[in-house]
Amino acid sequence: MAAAPETVDDYVASFPPEVRDVLERVRAAIHAGVPGGEEKVRYGMGAVMLGGRYAIHFAGWKQHVGLYPVPAFDGPLEAEVAPYRSKKDTVNFRYADPVPYDLITRMSQEIVRMRRAVAAPDEG
Repeated sequence: MAAAPETVDDYVASFPPEVRDVLERVRAAIHAGVPGGEEKVRYGMGAVMLGGRYAIHFAGWKQHVGLYPVPAFDGPLEAEVAPYRSKKDTVNFRYADPVPYDLITRMSQEIVRMRRAVAAPDEG
């Protein structure tokens, strides 16, 4: 049995090249939406942290890449995300289809905005 990855680099490197490429691009899309986010391996998958708490996890699977947890968004963003939801807080993008990296960035930005709104509800 292979050792559990200690870094997100190790996690991504454990996949075949075609999946690795998708994971690297998903990772970059998340970082574009979570500037300064710290990386960590949590629950055996990559995570980008925001203020010491997770912002979003990403995981490679046989047929898709998954993002967790993805809250319900308001309005048009949720309408874009909805076709990819497999559970209430799970979003999957099949490798066989084009992965919408821009959508992943916008989802990540909205998660940051939502997290900040909860942390400082009386500001802004």
